Amino acid sequence: MSNCTQCNLQFELSDKELEFLRHASPEYNGVKYEIPPPSHCPQCRVQRRMAWRNDRSFYKSKCDATGEEMISLYPKGMPFKVFHSDYWWSDKWDPLEFGQEYDFNKPFFAQWEELMNRVPRRNMDLVNCQNSQYCNYCGDDKNCYLDIAGEANEDCYYNLFTKYSKNCADCTFAYHSELCYECIQVYNCYNVRYAMYMDGCSESAFCFDCKGCKNCMLCANLRDKQYYILNEPHSKEEYEKKLEELKLNSFESILHVFDIWKKMRLEKGIYRDMVNINCENSTGNNLKDCKNCFNCYNATNCEDCAYLYDVLDAKDSQDLNYSLYKPEVAYELISTLNMRFCAFSMATHYCSKSFYCDLSDNSHDLFGCIGINHGKYCILNKQYSQSEYEELVPRIIEHMKSTREWGEFFPVNLSPSAYNETVAQEYMPLTKEEVASRGFNWREMEEDIGEVERTIPAEQLPDTIEEIPDDILNWAIVCEESKKPFRIVKQELALYRQLKIPVPRRSPLQRHKDRNALRNPRGLWERKCGKCGKDMHTSYGPEKPETVYCEECYLAEVY
Repeated sequence: MSNCTQCNLQFELSDKELEFLRHASPEYNGVKYEIPPPSHCPQCRVQRRMAWRNDRSFYKSKCDATGEEMISLYPKGMPFKVFHSDYWWSDKWDPLEFGQEYDFNKPFFAQWEELMNRVPRRNMDLVNCQNSQYCNYCGDDKNCYLDIAGEANEDCYYNLFTKYSKNCADCTFAYHSELCYECIQVYNCYNVRYAMYMDGCSESAFCFDCKGCKNCMLCANLRDKQYYILNEPHSKEEYEKKLEELKLNSFESILHVFDIWKKMRLEKGIYRDMVNINCENSTGNNLKDCKNCFNCYNATNCEDCAYLYDVLDAKDSQDLNYSLYKPEVAYELISTLNMRFCAFSMATHYCSKSFYCDLSDNSHDLFGCIGINHGKYCILNKQYSQSEYEELVPRIIEHMKSTREWGEFFPVNLSPSAYNETVAQEYMPLTKEEVASRGFNWREMEEDIGEVERTIPAEQLPDTIEEIPDDILNWAIVCEESKKPFRIVKQELALYRQLKIPVPRRSPLQRHKDRNALRNPRGLWERKCGKCGKDMHTSYGPEKPETVYCEECYLAEVY
């Protein structure tokens, strides 16, 4: 057992975890330089990594190279320059110009911070996106707005981790779907609203855990059904009549129906211990096609892994967040793509045998580098020959062992984003005072909604979308929950009109928080099956009111 150096809680490392660390340790000139056991517990490790990822705290600024107006993750006055991503990716600047000699009289992280404050950073993390400048960590998006961690989406707004979808808004984890609104964990769906855990469904609303269903309302745990309301069958005529009576174009009616849905899910819903589909010997939640994965969440097609969060196609890896495209033998990474035999890095893609890197791509054998592309044998952005590199890196590792830095991810207080700007605040929120007591950074958010013709409290908005005038685009709406103003954009209004959905009364950020509140926390608890009574591990804590079945009882009941 070990005591976490941050929270002081005891945690245990399995033999398998220790074996992984030996396997992931780098080797130079025939000598293996072992990664030591972590000093932080799993929860504090993921918190530390998440404090380096800013998803949605945006600022208006200018490119320090061209003067171009842009949206940026960083406010004005940062110690480093910020380039527009188009310029940052160009060959008009050279990150090797900022290279520095390693100083064995200083701690590694102090030297790395010096480098970070000199190397320009890109304003947003976008690749091959069109008309989607208010998005982040996206690739191949088109005409999207505030789409976060999206891929190949078109005309999508306010989503998180939505991929290959079209005309979707306010969705969290939506895949290959179209015309979906306020959904969580939906796959291959069409025109589905206010729903969770849906697969292959269409023309449905206020549903939970349905598969292959069409024209269903206020239903749970259905398979291949049509024209159902409250899990009861109806004729087409009855269904359409009752649907009309619900008046789902009215905001007040939607609030009423949402309350019915919440009650129905508790009274009629059956919840599986862990939503793990086609998995073998795996624990966690929201897993699909995984094998031998321990304590993983929102992971797909992963094998022999532990402590994964929002990861795809990983093999033999541990402690990853938002890492996609076949990471292998990877450790302590966040916001990365296709990393092999790499550790302690972030926002770095298509690299191998690289450690302590940031914003580096298409490279191998890097140590402590920032912004390197198509590089090799670099340390702190300084170029070396292969032999020089392989002689110097072991010396640096030994030096980092003496300062207790080797094997640790970057400290939170070095992050260029304040704690309250990052996803760490979403999953492990802290007050301003708690942030200060831990030595982390806090930044007061800027409120900049531009010039508006009028400001209107959300409760004064018209009840239906039909009553909303075009000039709402020039209004500021005061969020009913946070009391902060927000605006509606043109393409968003068009989608609401197409779907006959009332204008939301809560800001995009508040709606994101509301969806997060509907999702289970990333943890497992001991609980007894609600049917057979056997002990099980589940993402539903023992105090939760849901009826939770073990996998065997759930499958027998639902299918």
